This record gives sequence, structure tokens and C-alpha cells, in this order.
Amino acid sequence: MFVRKIGVDLGTCNSIVFTPQKGVVLNEPSVVAVSISENRILAVGREAKEMMGRTPDAIRVYRPLRDGVIADYRVTEAMLKYFIKRGVRNFRFLKPELLIGVPAGITSTEKRAVIEAGMTAGARGVYVAKEPILAAIGAGIPINSCSGHMIIDIGGGTSEVAIISLGGIVTCRSLRVAGDKLDVAIAEYIKKKHNLAIGEQTAEEIKIKIGTALQEKEEREMEIRGRDLISGLPHNIKVSSGEVCEAISERLAEMVQVVKEVLRETPPELSSDIMDKGMIISGGGALLRNIDELIAEATGVPCFLAEEPLFCVAKGTGAVLDNLEIYKQTIMAKR
Repeated sequence: MFVRKIGVDLGTCNSIVFTPQKGVVLNEPSVVAVSISENRILAVGREAKEMMGRTPDAIRVYRPLRDGVIADYRVTEAMLKYFIKRGVRNFRFLKPELLIGVPAGITSTEKRAVIEAGMTAGARGVYVAKEPILAAIGAGIPINSCSGHMIIDIGGGTSEVAIISLGGIVTCRSLRVAGDKLDVAIAEYIKKKHNLAIGEQTAEEIKIKIGTALQEKEEREMEIRGRDLISGLPHNIKVSSGEVCEAISERLAEMVQVVKEVLRETPPELSSDIMDKGMIISGGGALLRNIDELIAEATGVPCFLAEEPLFCVAKGTGAVLDNLEIYKQTIMAKR
């Protein structure tokens, strides 16, 4: 069966390809390895991510998306084409329609760059939809009802908080502080406290394995390796979950502040709906231990994790693609 519609969650950290027939067909890191001398793409996705911090001068490994938007157009286009071809075998024979999730705070120029990248990658038509709406649909929120719903979508590059009612966004805030900035905070903390330099991947591994948004009674520990800044030699240390919590606390406080700002701007009728139903957290950042408790404590509003938070935006694209005619007028821009 030919695939005529494809949904893409083009994320700063991970890109997910979704088809209505099969669901999630590809989930790979948004990383590209480029040969500088030949100006040629050597690897994309997992293969490229494994090269991070291990390449010679002639090879550069980087993410073509920064803070949820395209930083390098040509490389993003090649990456998008690669992901779609990997996920959908008959792509080259049949030009499908693409639906790409974009941050709510995106500018018209950034939106145009996403559409152009999709068209050049080989799509027949490209739609873009705001990620908070797609995340809400993917989390099972009935966005077209007249009651208010609140979604907190924490990705790799952006954290977005939105109040949704009657199929549209009532109030929204977009913050370019998310998973990536937490990794940087962990690396900086270890550098200052332990005089140890660690790479991006190690910082991310620490966050995933022992990261927590609140201090816990039973601390977890993890042994990590890095370069000692005093001797310059390789060195092992143990890091505790309490230290990780301390390292990321300032960044998490920024996210909580944005949630509070959105709640302050919410009309009273919708505020009472949100108190009844609570807030839903989606995105890869929702996987950080105790983040729902931190937000609930800080705001006094119940907070819940979406089912499969990492795939909420991708699932949302699938639901929209199944009902393209209904959503075309309301939530999407097209080229």
C-alpha cells in the first residue's frame, strides 16, 4: 500500500516519522556528520550521534536544528529526505503530503524555511502545524471541546506551554530552554564542582539515568568518566541524583515561571477547567523524573504525564493526517 501522507516531528534532539498506516516508523537523533573538505554528508541519525566528540578535524558533527528551528537549511533538507526515505520505502516513486510540527513561537521566516525544506526533500505538499496542538491531540486531549486544556510540551530545544480551547490556542508561551540546556547545566556543574570536563552525550546520559526535578530520599549514583581539568588526564568520579537536581534547578525554575505566566493570563472560566482536569506534560523532557510533581507543587494545579510523551507530537500528526480536511482550515499553514 502506497503511503500518501507522512507526519514528521522535526525535533532539535530527535526526529520522528509517523504514517497513519503503521504509526511511528522511525525515531532517530537529529544529528548529521559532514565532511568539511568535500562538503558531503557522511552520516545521519544514530550513526552520526555515535561520532559526537570522537571526530578528526576534517569531520564536523552537529545538529542542524537549534531551539526547535532550522539553523542550517541545506543539512536539514538532506536530513529530512534521509529520514523520510528510511521510514517510507516507496517515497521516491510517490510524492506524499508532509505534515511537520513546528514550535508555536516560530517566526514566518522560520516557518517558510521548514516548508521549503519539505518541498525540496521531495514532498508534493507541506503543511505545518503548531506543536502544542499536535502534542495535545497525541495526548488524547479533545481540543475541539469548549472547555480549557493545558499542555506543557518540553522538547530538546524549546519548552512550550499552551491553553487550548475550541481547537485553537488561547494563550501560549514558548521558551528556548529545554532538554539541551539541562544537559549544558549538568556539564557546567560537574566542571565547576569536580574539575571534570564531560561531553554532551555523557551529560545527557546522566540526565536520563539519574536526573530528577526534586530531591529524593534515596539518592541514586552513577560513575562517569571525563578529563580532569587540573592534570589533563582521564578520570572517574561518582555523581549523585541530588547533585544533578541542584545542577538543573535554575533551568527548571525558568520553565516553571513560564507555566505560571500562562496561568496568570488564562481567562477565569478556562482556569477553573484546568484546576478540574490538571495540566498534561508531553515531549522528551516529560521523562525527567518528578517533573510533574515539581510543577504541581510550584503552581498548586494537578499535573499529569501524557502516555508515551516522546511520541505525542508524532501521534498528533497521525490524527490530523487521518482527518486532513477537518483540520486544514483551523490549525495548519500550507505551501
